[in-house]
Amino acid sequence: MRNKKMITSLLAVFILAGILTGCGGNTMTSQKTVEIIAKGFQHDFWKAVKKGADQAGKDLGVKINFVGPEGEGAIAAQVEMINNAINKKPDAICIAALDTTASLDAVNKAKSNNIPVIGFDSGVPGAPEGTIFANASTDNYKAGELAAQKMFEAIQGKLATGNPRIGVVSQEANSQSISMRTQGFLDKMESLIKSTGKSVSIVGHTKFANGVSGGDVTIDIAIPPEINDTQGQTSAQTLLNKDDLIAIYGSNEFAAKAIINADSAISGGRIGNDKVVAVGFDSGALQIDAIRNRKFLGSVTQDPISIGYRAVELAVKAMNGESAEDVDTGSQWYTADNIDSDTIKPLLYQ
Repeated sequence: MRNKKMITSLLAVFILAGILTGCGGNTMTSQKTVEIIAKGFQHDFWKAVKKGADQAGKDLGVKINFVGPEGEGAIAAQVEMINNAINKKPDAICIAALDTTASLDAVNKAKSNNIPVIGFDSGVPGAPEGTIFANASTDNYKAGELAAQKMFEAIQGKLATGNPRIGVVSQEANSQSISMRTQGFLDKMESLIKSTGKSVSIVGHTKFANGVSGGDVTIDIAIPPEINDTQGQTSAQTLLNKDDLIAIYGSNEFAAKAIINADSAISGGRIGNDKVVAVGFDSGALQIDAIRNRKFLGSVTQDPISIGYRAVELAVKAMNGESAEDVDTGSQWYTADNIDSDTIKPLLYQ
């Protein structure tokens, strides 16, 4: 009799376990996970990307772990984070690589472990074929061209006399996203100036120089030796102190902030008020304020929330075995006149 009761009890336990499993009793252990490695948390841009990724995680029912090094010069630290993410064996990994070459071993390791990799923002440009599932990013070259077009429209009169100089502050030369928006700006500006019959010299950094000396117009590129506010401000101030400067472009939030801080350190300032025309990229409190006060002509903004959201969407497609193509998350030009519009306001971050 006792054995019969024991068998009955065991059967009840097995039946209950089966019911719990069928009703989702293992929900916590079976939840899909996505590891996201950003370039850092130094800029508000990445906080906005995280906001989008977190929202996608909630909407799509996946667990998000969003990490990044303290600064965008910490390449080794980011590679370690990517390897740590792989060791967790997640269902997918999203990467915005600080340096492609340094990240290649980790990307290949993810492939060998059958972990799909999604690129976001700059992604992992030049990664071996088949290692990146798809990318969610801005067409940075096209966005750089947009910045050049808007600046050119404002400085045509200033180009007519003398040998004017246009300054470019770029955070670095390694990241593809920043390099592409710098290169897009340079190529478009050079083309537009040449269309007026003037020659162009691009100087300041060997990666971007065009090898032309003595041009009618000089485009002068400044890249700080280290990615910190002090070095950025010094690089921007070097350009602003040149008497022939008529315009200046900052290719991301860091660079635009460097220009603003450098201008504040100059008595009376040089940008805005029909003096040096300043154009930025991304947003952030200082840049938004400069645009509202018309110190900056305007800036190009990405859609950082969309970048984070769409990266997670691609990760879910990858883990579900679906196919997908790269996603262009777009860019917009904003000024004091449209900054509060329904189109622009959601794209800006403080």
